[in-house]
Amino acid sequence: MGRGLLEVHLVDAKGLSGTDFLGKIDPYVIVQYRSQERKSRTARDAGRNPSWNEVFRFQINSSAANGQDKLVFRIMDHDNFSRHDFLGQATISVTGLISMGMESGKSQLNPAKYRVVTADNSYHGEIKIGITFTAAKVDAHGKVEEDGAQVGGWTHRFREHKA
Repeated sequence: MGRGLLEVHLVDAKGLSGTDFLGKIDPYVIVQYRSQERKSRTARDAGRNPSWNEVFRFQINSSAANGQDKLVFRIMDHDNFSRHDFLGQATISVTGLISMGMESGKSQLNPAKYRVVTADNSYHGEIKIGITFTAAKVDAHGKVEEDGAQVGGWTHRFREHKA
């Protein structure tokens, strides 16, 4: 499929279901792409409408042309004295986004709201996420070109804009 950098902008959530009876829920999100996982900070006492505004980066190195690439967002409630509670999850397919990015060099999904599915398979709340895929420059021999800054073993190009 392709090589590159997938950047995920975790913005916020609204209307999450909570189970804490001793105060507000303290939500955090585990973002997973294949075997890679990233964890957001915990939004302390944020309740059902937390805000994170964090960006996570995932290396894409997929040779499967028919693979189903997806991001899974597991929303959890941090608890100090017991097991963390599962609040729900959202799944976003990024197969098309990666394909478009491989053709044009970059593709983007502007921040949008996705429904949160709870443990009983009902919908409760929404999570707002933006995603960008930037294809890696690959030379004729299949090697990633090294003309930018290294980000987790991958080349990420930064450009200065002069006014």
